[in-house]
Amino acid sequence: MSKLSGPMLAPAGGAAPDAAVVLLHGYGSDGNDLIALAPHWQDVLPGALFVSPHAPQPAGMAGAGYQWFAIDWAGDRLASRQTGVVEARPILVEFLADLWAQTGLTPERTLLAGFSQGAMMALHVGLSLPAEQRLMGVIGFSGAFLPPEGFGGADLARPPVCLVHGENDDVVAVGHSIEAEKMLREAGLDVALQLTPGLGHGIGPEGLDFATRFIARVAAK
Repeated sequence: MSKLSGPMLAPAGGAAPDAAVVLLHGYGSDGNDLIALAPHWQDVLPGALFVSPHAPQPAGMAGAGYQWFAIDWAGDRLASRQTGVVEARPILVEFLADLWAQTGLTPERTLLAGFSQGAMMALHVGLSLPAEQRLMGVIGFSGAFLPPEGFGGADLARPPVCLVHGENDDVVAVGHSIEAEKMLREAGLDVALQLTPGLGHGIGPEGLDFATRFIARVAAK
């Protein structure tokens, strides 16, 4: 199984980390992209270690960068997402286990966030962990929720979830986050949704501020 690695940013306070933020990039990008979110969140998590691993596979159609799973551009994209997140899940789960073992941090002090394909991974994995490994929170920017087997049951973790999406997204339709919010809320999870008018497939300042407020809330619990 592939071992993930990527850029890290040490805690702003200079001491040993008291929290971890794992940032998952989108298709055709790499960890250097989302590590740029770290400075925006260091004020609310000054003791956090930020890590943004490169996805395990070269991106087939992008010409550069990496992918968490392959996309069937000519066929059924939904089917490729559904099988892709399941196949990539063990690699990310192992990465989290290694991170906790190496740092002494715990799941409840770990935030999992992702953009686009990385958001699909963050949501799927964060809600597929066993109940005793409940994360501090999960953030999905411009993504979709592919429910893990057993979703909604008592055996799986139920972390708070933040969903952010541009209303003009023509890559991953905004309806995916709207549907995810409905599904998560009906399952009894703490979920917050922010839709940004006029924004396409990206992270805007409004959505970033919304996610920052979410982090401040869940970190205070």
